[in-house]
Amino acid sequence: MPYTHNGSGVRDGAFEREALPWIDDVHRFALSLTRDESDADDVVQDTYLRAYRSWHTYMPGSDCRRWLFTICRNVFLRSRERARPTVDLEITEIDASVAGAIYPSVERSDETLARLDLAPAINDALAKVPEPFRSTLVMVDVEDQSYESAAEVLGVPIGTVRSRLFRGRRLMQEQLQVYAIDAGFGASRTALIA
Repeated sequence: MPYTHNGSGVRDGAFEREALPWIDDVHRFALSLTRDESDADDVVQDTYLRAYRSWHTYMPGSDCRRWLFTICRNVFLRSRERARPTVDLEITEIDASVAGAIYPSVERSDETLARLDLAPAINDALAKVPEPFRSTLVMVDVEDQSYESAAEVLGVPIGTVRSRLFRGRRLMQEQLQVYAIDAGFGASRTALIA
């Protein structure tokens, strides 16, 4: 943007001070949504372009990171609007009772845990969780946002955040169960049935 004398230099400075320090967090959030480095770069670029154009709507002193996350999520959703699969958001009591029956108590030793690198398994499991559960998990469990902050960024009530977290965490558990069995933790599903 060219520098003009009508105050845009002041705006540019404020934008650089308040918005640019969060670029790594926004990129990490975009990457967790897109699961592709190139797509995440595009989302971040579009996020910052929109943020710069809308800088006049930002309230100085408010949570700039949250504001940027909201823009980032909206950019992502717009980019995926046509290709986004639908997921049933209804949570039933069966989900909780079945989850308790599927996951056996874990037999482990501290030595075994120390040798495991869980990051790839967790990243893979998170990538397989469908939207909107994934973005809710990322906001609360990865980015450590409060339920209130996540609700504001995601544009949903707090109850919906809680529901999505419950369902998303169950989906993560299902994905991680296979990894746990392969790593020698717990019993296989066939052993549970027998």
